[in-house]
Amino acid sequence: MTIRADERATDFAECNRFDGGVSWIAHPDEAMQRASHALEIDGEVWLVDPVDAAGIDDLFAEFGDVAGVVVLLDRHKRDAAEIANRHNVPVYLPRFFEGVTEEVDAPVARFTDELSDTGLEAHTVVDNRFWREVALYNPNDGTLVVPESVGAVDHFLAGGERLGVHPMRRLVPPRDALGGFSPERILVGHGAGITSDAASALEEALANSRRGTPRLVAEMLWQFSPI
Repeated sequence: MTIRADERATDFAECNRFDGGVSWIAHPDEAMQRASHALEIDGEVWLVDPVDAAGIDDLFAEFGDVAGVVVLLDRHKRDAAEIANRHNVPVYLPRFFEGVTEEVDAPVARFTDELSDTGLEAHTVVDNRFWREVALYNPNDGTLVVPESVGAVDHFLAGGERLGVHPMRRLVPPRDALGGFSPERILVGHGAGITSDAASALEEALANSRRGTPRLVAEMLWQFSPI
């Protein structure tokens, strides 16, 4: 599989469709499986960590007009500015994201505990000089969006895991930040997410993170070793 992080996708794969939104993976053959999300709130669409693709506006148009583009991880600027400018809306950043505004070529709005007036709760997952991350939670439908600390792509998963903790966080998993949620679905920044029995998948990912680390490392070494 190839990684084409700087090329505009000519195709995408839809995933995670539910009453309140839909997700997509641009460049569906790339290893990172970068997932983007469209969340419908009161007839408007909020785009989360989006990667642009030809024809992508048609995917989420059925949910309403775009109200804003949201970046939940400080390094997930992706195509947020381009899409925001196309729809004449701001890029929304958590207030504690430092040094990100200068890298976003679009109007910027800030949020703290709630994304604008959407009712979407913003929860800090990581806040340090190397990694700043926020999760969004919709208490009305149980949707949890976690951009990086957990994922559903191969290099996050050990053995039969459906959801795994990021390799850099497995020894100190985000139990305090994420352990209190019992979501109906989990949308992630890498992979198709979890749309069934999501609460159990999250609980197992956090509980098994440390013990699964040796197996994950072995699987990654095997995957990337020369044949």
